[in-house]
Amino acid sequence: MCRHAAWLGAPRALTTLIHEPAYGLLTQSYAPRRQRHGTVNADGFGMAWYDPARPEPVRYRRAIPIWADANLPALAEVARSGCLIAAVRCATTGMPVEESATAPFAGGGWLLSHNGRVERDAVRDLADDLPESPCDSAWLAAAVFARGRAGLGLAAALADVVVRAGEKDPAARLNLLACDGTALAATVWGDTLSFRADRDGVYVASEPLDDRPGWRAVPDRSLLTAAPGDVRVQPL
Repeated sequence: MCRHAAWLGAPRALTTLIHEPAYGLLTQSYAPRRQRHGTVNADGFGMAWYDPARPEPVRYRRAIPIWADANLPALAEVARSGCLIAAVRCATTGMPVEESATAPFAGGGWLLSHNGRVERDAVRDLADDLPESPCDSAWLAAAVFARGRAGLGLAAALADVVVRAGEKDPAARLNLLACDGTALAATVWGDTLSFRADRDGVYVASEPLDDRPGWRAVPDRSLLTAAPGDVRVQPL
């Protein structure tokens, strides 16, 4: 399994997802509190953000533990955006440990992270192009991005892929977190997800980043959508 987190709202630095909170992704990489499968997320990490000066989001991914990158703290302090996403990875057995297999994946201006596992045979025919990595998460991303190219919105693309993959692989765990620069969407299917609305935006994370009040758990088999000032949860 993995842990992931995102922010949508007024511009903030990536360190608000990683280092600053008491239980940010740095802590969740070695001591997650609610992770149901696996205990350490040391098989890589990634982060991404949107910059108005670039047509595509900026990504930074490594295939090493997040605590082993001495350059990351400074980078996370200056990488600033109104839409942020980051993840730490615990690779599924048999999946490659390499940067191309590390979230967030990117396609058509969208970013996606996967917390879970799925049989690749349950996903291959949902994609219309080869993914950047043979890992299960990259295949899920390719399927979601294909639906984006076909005209589906972010939330509809996630929901369609998760429901179809879940039907083919009943044991799949399909917690997806995606963004497009102006909105977030996430699914809960087999693991945990929480959100907290602040006065100027919303955090969405596999587990709360701190112990401040306001964090709300999202029920299993649910779809969360978030836009500025609006968070909704509905059954899948």
